[in-house]
Amino acid sequence: LMLVPLLQAYESCLQLHEARSRFEEFCVPICVLPATISNNVPGTDFSIGADTALNAIVETCDRIKQSASGTKRRVFIIETMGGYCGYLANMGALAAGADAAYIFEEQFDIRELQANVEHLTEKMKTSIQRGLVLRNENCNENYTTDFIYQLYSEEGKGVFDCRKNVLGHMQQGGAPSPFDRNFGTKISAKAMQWISKKLKETYRKGKVFANTDDSVCLLGMRRRNLVFQPVAELKTETDFVHRIPKEQWWLKLRPLMKILAKYKTSYDVSDSGQLEHV
Repeated sequence: LMLVPLLQAYESCLQLHEARSRFEEFCVPICVLPATISNNVPGTDFSIGADTALNAIVETCDRIKQSASGTKRRVFIIETMGGYCGYLANMGALAAGADAAYIFEEQFDIRELQANVEHLTEKMKTSIQRGLVLRNENCNENYTTDFIYQLYSEEGKGVFDCRKNVLGHMQQGGAPSPFDRNFGTKISAKAMQWISKKLKETYRKGKVFANTDDSVCLLGMRRRNLVFQPVAELKTETDFVHRIPKEQWWLKLRPLMKILAKYKTSYDVSDSGQLEHV
């Protein structure tokens, strides 16, 4: 049983699977449990730790917004973790009521940054005179947190001022959320049952010999169902360069965040070049 911290362990299991043809010692049942705050493991909608990290981010955003309640015309730029996966930034922005979230999966350019500044400029004319923007740490090599902070500060001069906050490793600490505790308990128990079953099935003449694809699996949650998926089959679903799944369910919620932030945009098509403040 492997409790994995990062996607490297998933790659290691693939290597073990491929090495079985040469090394009989690796012919044992192997189960991978996804455990990373980034929620970037293929084959599962959630990973252990992601909910706890998301709670920490939203709690921090709420505190920042509360501290800014007595200060008018201020925009906060917050950097989250997650590697190349924008789950924490996107879902944190949606939960915290942010005006924008910059992520690697949805590339952005200076036009979208300009549209966001214009949106915030118009927002400062309303009764809610504060803004919140989240940025995933690896969303863009050149549009860094410092760059966005300086851009917003310059373009918003005379209308609003900016503050930036890099949350850093505080997202990895703290007590686990109830969801993560129960999720970890359930998948651990299910994984042990699966391993016990595979050991019995592959036991022959005093030895365990498991060399089929379905004996090296990742146990993940897919639409609230716990599913064992052979790691060999998940290779086609993985972007190994950026360590993210090729398809991620939460990206469908991107347009919803823009609608809640009062942008005029379609729910089905998220086109950054056609954003318009309402």
